[in-house]
Amino acid sequence: MAETMKAAVWHAKKDIRVEEVPVPAPPKADEVQIKVDYCGICGSDLHEYLAGPIFIPTEPHPLTGHSGKTILGHEFSGTVVAVGSNVTTVRVGDKVAPDACQHCGTCVTCREGRYNVCEKLAFTGLMAEGAFAKYVNVPSNIVYVLPEGVTQEDAALIEPIATGFKAVRMAGTILGETIVVFGAGTIGLATLQCAKAAGAGRCIVVEMSAARKALAKECGADVILDPKECDVIAEIKKLTGGSGADVSFECIGNKITGPLAVEAIRNNGRAVIVGIFEEPSSFNFFSLSATDKKVIGTLAYTLDDFKGVSLLLANGAIKAAPMITGKIELDDIVDKGFEELVNNKDAHIKILVKP
Repeated sequence: MAETMKAAVWHAKKDIRVEEVPVPAPPKADEVQIKVDYCGICGSDLHEYLAGPIFIPTEPHPLTGHSGKTILGHEFSGTVVAVGSNVTTVRVGDKVAPDACQHCGTCVTCREGRYNVCEKLAFTGLMAEGAFAKYVNVPSNIVYVLPEGVTQEDAALIEPIATGFKAVRMAGTILGETIVVFGAGTIGLATLQCAKAAGAGRCIVVEMSAARKALAKECGADVILDPKECDVIAEIKKLTGGSGADVSFECIGNKITGPLAVEAIRNNGRAVIVGIFEEPSSFNFFSLSATDKKVIGTLAYTLDDFKGVSLLLANGAIKAAPMITGKIELDDIVDKGFEELVNNKDAHIKILVKP
């Protein structure tokens, strides 16, 4: 009889079940098998719970062939327990934090090294089986071997922090500049910390939740603006001699804050769009052609970003601990994980699950 393991399986909207599933088969030639230590609940996991399928394919995915019910989870750390016959970069026993961007390796963006926007991109835990389980198989080319000095708890946050790290990298040098981060959720706080590490001169955070405002302060915000309490754009202008911030980072994905991120920057400034938007914004493109403002889109990360984040975690320049607001067992993932995030969203940043 095949060996089984517990896993959190998405079946349909509001239907995630912790159930026994077969342990993954031995890894294919270019895969590794990982015993999961911790896996964080991501906003995309929550969206699938509340309204899916969104990213989970209903037809076989062009890269993985996966569709339908899915083991969720892609923000994880673990230990390698088996490697495929072609794998030379990862060894059994390695402590790892895989990235989630499974990719084809042959399309134009993959050939440029920008596999995060592969034409056939497949996210682990959405378009392939994920890590809310004891074991998971992933391609070896997205497995990052951890350096000394990074705990397995912190390592589970490398994936979301890397999204903020890459966003800051996409902005170019921000040394001594004034930046604005819209939103102090996981990605906003990660972006804030990476901006501080990159030498931002002043960091402004726009946030309404009291708990998240406190975390933004802990993570290095110099100024926190609450749209319920002030005219955010007027305050940003006041803080910058009437001009606007040098760079903004939209980390919410809201149809109102998207255009605000452009309005908040000075002429020739940069707005980096990090959030995942569920609906379109109304936007006047003359606000770009009349100002030399630049809008930069950014999705996910590559392993270079994982390397940068892990080194900053190891030397203390950024901290994962303030963002970990809960640790739960796999059996409790629905009640103490997904439902907790639905009912007490503002009180939580990252809930880690221990399979």
